[in-house]
Amino acid sequence: MDLGLHRRVAIVCAASQGLGKAVALGLSREGVHTVVCSRNRRRITQAAREITSDPGVSSSVVPMVADLTRAGDVRRLVERTVKRFGRVDILVTNAGGPPVADFLELDDRTWERGVRLTLLSAVRCIRAVLPHMREHKWGRIINITSIAARQPIDDLVISSTLRPGILGMTKVLANRHAHEGITVNSVTPGFILTARQEEIASARGKAQRVSPAQYLKRVARGIPARRLGTPDELAHVIVFLASERASYVTGTTVSVDGGLSRGLF
Repeated sequence: MDLGLHRRVAIVCAASQGLGKAVALGLSREGVHTVVCSRNRRRITQAAREITSDPGVSSSVVPMVADLTRAGDVRRLVERTVKRFGRVDILVTNAGGPPVADFLELDDRTWERGVRLTLLSAVRCIRAVLPHMREHKWGRIINITSIAARQPIDDLVISSTLRPGILGMTKVLANRHAHEGITVNSVTPGFILTARQEEIASARGKAQRVSPAQYLKRVARGIPARRLGTPDELAHVIVFLASERASYVTGTTVSVDGGLSRGLF
């Protein structure tokens, strides 16, 4: 299937590893000029180099340094993308998750950082790209959230509080901008094997007095698919949502979790 993405321009946030890097690779293989960002210059430069070296990639992959908790960095990220390519067609919001902790262990400073990283980073990125998408009457915004957005998780209380708000914002923006050719959707990954998942497994394994590997085996048994997902499996869904073929899909949330979420909606 031709996804109609050749020579589109994308910004993929937090793309030095894991989910963001897999999404950037998937888009680049479809001929999308892709800007990847991270706080760490060395890691994002290396990630861009690895994506470019993939035999299926012939488009530009441009690394940029940006701390998504800083409004100025977000603004410069979008300005530099538009200066280089003349437009932004696709935005994939993504950020590292808040810590695993009990509610009473979380102070105001940790909550405030969670708001900046998890919620405001998406708000600021979308606010910066929307005028460009509206100008060209075409856009795709995909928010990577978490299963916690639909199914709260006790020891991920900051994530469980903030990520449902992103789903609400997704719906409002979809309602407001669908007539302009702009779609806005979210994806809720379940247990995907990334460095973030390894961090969670380490914290929970310690609490349960088992190794991270043992903890992950227990997790897999509770997933209908009986395994954890891979970053590529999430990326395939996002690439479709970013495509011309998904032009009538907006305001929705797609679970990519092997059947883990139990609710109907």
